[in-house]
Amino acid sequence: MVPRVVVLPFATCLYDDPVQVKVEGLSALQAVTLRASLEDETGELFQSFAYYKADSNGELDLTSAASLGGSYSGVEPMGLLWSLETKTPFKRLAKRNVLTPFQVAYEVYEGHGRVTGQLLGRCVSERWFLAEGVRRIPVREGRLKATLFLPPVHYLSRPWTVPRTH
Repeated sequence: MVPRVVVLPFATCLYDDPVQVKVEGLSALQAVTLRASLEDETGELFQSFAYYKADSNGELDLTSAASLGGSYSGVEPMGLLWSLETKTPFKRLAKRNVLTPFQVAYEVYEGHGRVTGQLLGRCVSERWFLAEGVRRIPVREGRLKATLFLPPVHYLSRPWTVPRTH
């Protein structure tokens, strides 16, 4: 079976939604490095990585598996996201255009500590900043500059969803 990286419940979600990252199709107890990366709007690369060992079924689930090192250690289901960093000193991850998502690439590599080794599997997740139907209204009053975000009129009748690109 070919290793496969999966983001659940959906690869397209809101930015603050928790996700479950899983790798399927590994060998039993296989040592791997999992990396997350994204480019911000200026082209700056942010990335994080963690070392894992697959379970006896050849699966890896970040909600229960402990990172053995890398950008963080221990069980951290969202660790690959909160530990994203760049090599540029004092550069922070910030979003300027909330109408476009961040594209986060998850990659699994053979062995520990080698993100240049053999790529086993990859998946891309879109993390949106606005739910479907949210209205964005610029506000200008004197020196005040702001943006008002209004929920969809139907927000009480059904759960919010993100825009689908497919």
